[in-house]
Amino acid sequence: MLYGICNLSIVPLRIEPSDSTELVSQVLYGEIFKVLEHRKSWSKIRLAYDKYEGWIDNKQFLDINENDYKTIKCQDHKLSLDLIEFIQDTDDKLYTIPIGSSLNGLELLQHTFDGSSIRSKQKKSNLITTAFTYLNAPYLWGGKTPFGIDCSGFTQMVYKLNGYSILRDASQQATQGQALSFIEESEPGDLAFFDNAEGNIIHVGIIMEDNYIIHAHGKVRIDRLDHSGIYNADRKIHTHKLRVIKKII
Repeated sequence: MLYGICNLSIVPLRIEPSDSTELVSQVLYGEIFKVLEHRKSWSKIRLAYDKYEGWIDNKQFLDINENDYKTIKCQDHKLSLDLIEFIQDTDDKLYTIPIGSSLNGLELLQHTFDGSSIRSKQKKSNLITTAFTYLNAPYLWGGKTPFGIDCSGFTQMVYKLNGYSILRDASQQATQGQALSFIEESEPGDLAFFDNAEGNIIHVGIIMEDNYIIHAHGKVRIDRLDHSGIYNADRKIHTHKLRVIKKII
């Protein structure tokens, strides 16, 4: 088995081994993974954090050995906390990294970092504060950063920055936690899931106080939440149909 670490800021994870195929997620600086299949230009990988799979360009990561992989995987996650930060290599070159980048591999990569970081679990009430950090970030299918993020990437990163692990896609996240019967039973930080006409979970957002929800739809925005779903006051329509509310923590 081969192993790797992302040594760049934001690397595309694609559905097929080609730059022109769908972006399914992103690999942020410092994330580690197993290499499931290695080809001349591309590798299929499985991320250590959430077991998500996809194809990554071989020029956009570094090989590591199994011991380094296991060592980093066993550590508590140390993540960068500011919207944008910098790491420095041995030649004093600077690399930008986005919020939520993993800092556990700094020594392995021979990089230094002197910005803000976080590594312990936070109170559930801090989820909303973290969510506001992404407010107005543009929607990007497969995105995980303030420069472009999708609905489940948003919820996953908000939870991750507070020390809680949830899966990558909305349909996967909907399998976690305890289902609630009514909105009134929820509290800020719980997740609301929404389905399409076929009954498939296609959207997720974070519940706030007073029947509001923060979610990624066009951009990370705040809308009303009622028993029917998400009500967009700007357009005066319900944009998403409520399926279930889950208490993850």
